[in-house]
Amino acid sequence: MSDGALQREVREVTDLATLRAEVQAAIDAEIALRARQLEPVGPETTLLVDAIADLLRGGKRLRAAFCYWGYRAADGRAAEESIVKVATAMELFQAAALIHDDVMDDSDTRRGMPAAHRRLATVHADRDWDGEPDRFGLAGAILAGNLCLTWTDALFATSGLPTDELARARPIFDEMRNQLMGGQFLDVLESVRGWEDLGLVERLATSRQVIAYKSAKYSVEHPLLIGAAAAGLGATDLTELSRFGLAVGEAFQLRDDLLGVYGDPEVTGKPAGDDLREGKRTVLMAYTLDGLGEQEADRFLDRLGRPDLGPDDVAWMREQITGSGAVTAVEADIAGLVDDALAALGRTQGLVPHGRQALQELAHLATRRSS
Repeated sequence: MSDGALQREVREVTDLATLRAEVQAAIDAEIALRARQLEPVGPETTLLVDAIADLLRGGKRLRAAFCYWGYRAADGRAAEESIVKVATAMELFQAAALIHDDVMDDSDTRRGMPAAHRRLATVHADRDWDGEPDRFGLAGAILAGNLCLTWTDALFATSGLPTDELARARPIFDEMRNQLMGGQFLDVLESVRGWEDLGLVERLATSRQVIAYKSAKYSVEHPLLIGAAAAGLGATDLTELSRFGLAVGEAFQLRDDLLGVYGDPEVTGKPAGDDLREGKRTVLMAYTLDGLGEQEADRFLDRLGRPDLGPDDVAWMREQITGSGAVTAVEADIAGLVDDALAALGRTQGLVPHGRQALQELAHLATRRSS
C-alpha cells in the first residue's frame, strides 16, 4: 500500500464516517429483524424498540471502531459485512449498559434526549394509564436493556465470521459481558460506602478499579481483543494489545470524568455538572479532596451527590476542583496513560502497518474528545 493510500485509509478511520455508516446500517437491520419477531407480542412493544432505536442513532462508535480495527490490524480477512456485524454487537452491548446505567444513576437525559426510563414514564403519564409512571418507566427500561443484551449475543453469533474465528473471540466476548456487570455493581457499591475515612491512595485505588471494570475494559480493551483474537493474533501480541487497550480505556474514562463536570451540555448531551449531582467517586474527585483544606473538603463532600444541586453550587464546586489542582493532575494521568498505551502498541509484532497506525489514531481520538 502506498503512503498516500495509507493516509487516506487512516483518515477514513479517524473520522469514523465510513464505519459509522456501516454500523448504523447493521443496527437498523438488526432492530428491524427483532421488531418483526416482537410483532406477535403486540404493537405496544414498539415503545421499547423505538427507545432503543433512538438511542442507537447517536454515539461515537469507538467500541465498534476498536473491534473492527483490532481485527483488520491483525490482518483479519473475513468479509466486511461479517466483521462490521461483530463490531456492531459492541454498540448494542453499550446501549444495554447505558440504559441500565441511567436507571441506576436516576439520570434524566442521554445523548440530548430523555433517558429511556424517563421517556417511558412520560408515555405512561400522557396516556393516563393506571399506576405510577416512574415505576412503569423503570420496568420498561430494564427490559429494553435486557433486549439489547439478547440482541448483542444474537448478532455476534450470526455475524458470519468463520466458526474458528468466532470460537477464538467468544471467551473474551463472554468475559466482557460478565465483568461489566461486576463493574457496574462495584460502582454502585463504592457510591454508598463513603470516602470520609479514606486517604488519597485508597480513593484513587477504588476509583481506578471502577474505571477498569465499568468502563475501560468494555469500552476499548475487550472490543479490541475480540477483533484481534478472531483474526488469530498471537498470545504475546494479544498481551501487549491488552495493555494498550486498558490504558486507552482508562484515559478515555478520565476524559469523560472531566467532561462530566466541565463539558458543554450542547455537546455532551447531559446537563452541566450531572456527575456532581450523581456523586461519582472519580479520580477527579479524589484529587480534588486531597487538594482542598479541611473546611472546603467537608463542604465539597456535603454537596457531592445531592440531586438538587443548583447552578451556584455547581459553579462553586467547579472552582474548587480547578483550584485544587485536580484537573492538572487528571490531564497528566491521561497523557501518561496514552504514552503507556502507545509504548505497548509499539511492542506488538504481528500487526499490519496501516492497522497499527489506525489504532494509534483511534487512541488519540478517544482521549482528546469534547463529547
